[in-house]
Amino acid sequence: MAGDTQPEQDHTVKVMVVDDHPMWRDAVARDLSEAGYQVVATAGDGPEAVRRARAAMPEVIVLDLNLPGMSGVQVCKEAVADNPALRVLVLSASGEHEDVLEAVKSGATGYLLKSAGRDELVEAVRRTAIGDPVFTPGLAGLVLGEYRRLASDPAPASSDEPRAPRLTDRETEVLRLVAKGLSYKQIAERLVISHRTVQNHVQNTLGKLQLHNRVELVRYAIERGLDGE
Repeated sequence: MAGDTQPEQDHTVKVMVVDDHPMWRDAVARDLSEAGYQVVATAGDGPEAVRRARAAMPEVIVLDLNLPGMSGVQVCKEAVADNPALRVLVLSASGEHEDVLEAVKSGATGYLLKSAGRDELVEAVRRTAIGDPVFTPGLAGLVLGEYRRLASDPAPASSDEPRAPRLTDRETEVLRLVAKGLSYKQIAERLVISHRTVQNHVQNTLGKLQLHNRVELVRYAIERGLDGE
């Protein structure tokens, strides 16, 4: 793993580890440090996690859901509200569908079970850092299915709804591939453009649509039927 554990970025990614079990928390932090990440903070309960996230400004939080003082879902909501660029990878012992969906709705961009191996965790953090959604096998389909269910619910009509922002043809093309679940690397290969260009298109689209993360972007695209074209 030594040659491909470092994120595809031009700096060392700052990571925070949140878990109420000290031995597990320390082990995860050590594994990520050894893989080349900068572990800027750790926390053992919900309120401490929110405080330290504000102070340390990590780029990725590896977050357990079952925390004293405040749930991991609430930590995720507050941390992402404080820093919309933050990416959250949930690392949980629970594979319950309700837990997975609540985590994603709160702003998490990935969900990994604690049964994952070290290399799988390191790779999941790398992909989370570059903006890819990461889910334990079997959970990605669940999340996409929930998006489709939500998108099929009729939205309340509003005469005051502003006109949809105008996207370029390329932005629409990238958005369609994001909705189909392709990673940024796969999109870059499909469109024969660089990974960085894909990221730029996604960031521009997020800005135009006033969305905060890829999770919201996928739901927006599915609501408009772009995943089926």
